Amino acid sequence: MHTSVGQTRLVLASASPRRRELLGQLGLAFEVSAADIDETPHQGEAAQAYVLRLAREKARTVAARTPGAWVLAADTTVVLGDELLGKPRDEAEVREMMGRLSGRTHEVQTGVALAGPSAEHSLVVRTRVTFRALSAGEIAWYASTGESLDKAGGYAIQGKGGFLVAAIEGSPTNVIGLPLGETLELLARAGLPLPWSTP
Repeated sequence: MHTSVGQTRLVLASASPRRRELLGQLGLAFEVSAADIDETPHQGEAAQAYVLRLAREKARTVAARTPGAWVLAADTTVVLGDELLGKPRDEAEVREMMGRLSGRTHEVQTGVALAGPSAEHSLVVRTRVTFRALSAGEIAWYASTGESLDKAGGYAIQGKGGFLVAAIEGSPTNVIGLPLGETLELLARAGLPLPWSTP
């Protein structure tokens, strides 16, 4: 999608089809320009600091090559206890993650950053997700679908992985990768025109 809202360019710094779809649901016009950065956590880095740092780095990286535009970026991780669960490398790691998440509550944290010509705004959104107690068969079947491999924590609630979840406390779109309510707050804070506020 290559267009703009009024005279304001909005760029989504993400290759994620899920984030593109979520942002598109708001009726906002935007361009897409993915940011390629090192996503390795720093030693001892807390989840909230990690996702905020990556979101800001992504936004700044793309803003540097799109002068005059507002750049929106996000980064999501799954936190179980004090451990960050990133994207699984293979089916075996999916099964291991699902076994650990089974019957337990974990947290999904997303850092959202908006970098523009005059300012930068950012925040972190946290959602608590409780998994059902999963059988070995359920875990093996889900791992075999291949849905998990590019997802933080190894699952997608908007896809086949919806059956894994017993309860969500907080923003469901945050679990998918972009908390829509809080994203709108950032856009409004920056003074960007929103679909319902434009003539």
